[in-house]
This record gives sequence, C-alpha cells and structure tokens, in this order.
Amino acid sequence: MSGEGEGRGEGRGDGGRGGFGRGGGRGRGRGGRGGRGGGRGRSDENVWVPVTKLGRLVKEGKIQSIEEIFLYSLPVKEAEIIDFFLKDKLQDEVMKIMPVQKQSSAGQRTRFKAFVAIGDNAGHIGLGVKCAAEVATAI
Repeated sequence: MSGEGEGRGEGRGDGGRGGFGRGGGRGRGRGGRGGRGGGRGRSDENVWVPVTKLGRLVKEGKIQSIEEIFLYSLPVKEAEIIDFFLKDKLQDEVMKIMPVQKQSSAGQRTRFKAFVAIGDNAGHIGLGVKCAAEVATAI
C-alpha cells in the first residue's frame, strides 16, 4: 500500500464510493426535468374533463338536474357529476370507523374501515365505504 486510502476505491474513478461505476450519481429512471408530457398550457389544475358519456352530457348542459339521471337509472361513475349539481349543499357524517385485521407472517396488519353518509338534506343520500391504513385516509 503506497498511499493513504488506496485499496478502498480511490483508484476506481468512482469517487471512492464503490457501486457499479458510470452513471455519475444520477439514476436512469424517469426522474429529471419535466417528467412525462404535460408541461404546456397549464392554466388550471382542477378543471373537470368528463370521461363517461353521462359526464359529457352533464358538462354540456343537456342534463339539467340530478333527477333526470335517477329517472332513467343511469349509473353515475364520476363523482364530479354529483359535485356539478350539489356542490355547496352536500354534508357528510362519519357513521362508523372499525378496525379490520389481516393475519400476515409477521403478525396482524390492522387497517381502518370507514362508513360515511353524505347527502343534501333534500332527499339525496349516498353511502361511502373505504378501508385504509390510517383513519384520516379512510374517511
């Protein structure tokens, strides 16, 4: 050993950190600047772009009330449709939060199941059920 620290990676050209060389410390993933697509025309983040045919009809104004949707028993697959008609009238109430457990090899994994009722005090009511690792996320 001729000098200080030799034999611990200083002669490899990788800055003495080991590893697989090359790369220069930056990964090869999708990171970096910009990410995937997008960058242009970012005027408003939360503009609703309908996905279903019912959503397009609601946004175009061809369906004027939520009763028309219920009259023909159309499935509502976008939450924004309900928000479009009842946005400021909705109230929610957490009915029950219950822990559920799954047996794993390391013991039990506890998650929380939340039941939430939501309505507008005018005859429209809905029930939401969600299970998550944290109570706030489940609600």
